[in-house]
Amino acid sequence: MEKTGRELQIDMAGYWAACLAQDAGRMEGFFHPEALVYWHNTNECFTAREFITVNCHYPGEWTGVVERLEEAGDTCVAAVRVLSARTGQSFHAVSFAKIRAGRIVRLDEYWGEDGEPPLWRRELGLSRPIHD
Repeated sequence: MEKTGRELQIDMAGYWAACLAQDAGRMEGFFHPEALVYWHNTNECFTAREFITVNCHYPGEWTGVVERLEEAGDTCVAAVRVLSARTGQSFHAVSFAKIRAGRIVRLDEYWGEDGEPPLWRRELGLSRPIHD
């Protein structure tokens, strides 16, 4: 996601490609040395190196697609669908990456497992599928 003018100078699609490939060397290049990563769903904070280690040790092969990228001031926001190549599990992740000097200095991520709406909501019949 490279732009002219007020440039953040970070390729969030490339960052996510490195994450999904579990490519530690490529991932490292996206982070500022003092970066911190927050996984709010599990109440965890990592240094960039710790985060890369966790990401690269997560079991299995992963694929995914960046569904949306937005910029807000010094922050890039990415919504990503992540799929397990082995189990077929599907997740959605939303990342808020604060950028300084073209690198991530803070990454806040929120993960959710994809699935059916709960029975009580289906019984109300008030929603419809986004995708077939």
